[in-house]
Amino acid sequence: MAPSKIKIALLQLDSFPTKQAAISNALTQIRSAAKAKGAKLVILPECWNSTYSADEFERSAEKIPGGETSVALANTAKELGIWLVGGTYPEVDAGKIHNTCAVFGPQGEFIGKYRKMHLFDMDIPGICTFSESSVLTPGKEFLTFSVEGLNVGIGICYDQRFPEFAAIHRQLGTDFLIFPSAFDTYTGPMHFELIARARALDNSMFVALCAPARDTSKDYVAYGYSTLCDPWGRVVCRAGEHPEMLVVDLDLTLLEDIKKKIPVLKQKRNDVYELVRKK
Repeated sequence: MAPSKIKIALLQLDSFPTKQAAISNALTQIRSAAKAKGAKLVILPECWNSTYSADEFERSAEKIPGGETSVALANTAKELGIWLVGGTYPEVDAGKIHNTCAVFGPQGEFIGKYRKMHLFDMDIPGICTFSESSVLTPGKEFLTFSVEGLNVGIGICYDQRFPEFAAIHRQLGTDFLIFPSAFDTYTGPMHFELIARARALDNSMFVALCAPARDTSKDYVAYGYSTLCDPWGRVVCRAGEHPEMLVVDLDLTLLEDIKKKIPVLKQKRNDVYELVRKK
């Protein structure tokens, strides 16, 4: 029988001047979440081991799962016997750079990787201009896996702005959709929580947005405010701007509860409209 609760941890990590320092800090925080807090599933943020910049993507890129970051995460997952969603870090493959999330299981096994599908190209003059597509190649494949009977899916930051993405995950049976996310400080206050709640409510699923802590010394300043929402669209917990660890028991009974009380997933008019995942 699947458990009624699973303890998870969202790690809102600080930034560091070197990849090695960032990895060392992440491993310390992962161990704390597992050993001191009892988390069975630990989640890292987007671009936690390098500066979020077009130039840094290429300099920091490594093979996944063979690179130093992946090896460190795999070994730590095995050491602690946990599921580990490795946030995102730049991946190089066949000469192309991807913003990639790797997942590792409690035996240190490589579960799979998800490459950011929707690239963040935004231009708000004088406020925020960024072009991921100038250096990154988008992915095409979805990633889902099971943690003690809980169906988990992965997206990355900008993916959450596309409701079709979450809706496809609902079709795939995802009950917990995780987005390592580094929103900017302009759109973050307006949209970060709003989108998380909307995707959770629309699809009767848990949604987690795991962000890096805010660092105003960087050219790109991340918003922070990691957030977890339940299938009713309620905020379960939320961080602030600074490094923080959110630990919570996911109440999995809510998944069936909302499906019984507000069965929108059964009431969709597939005779009138449909969403199709292309192969």
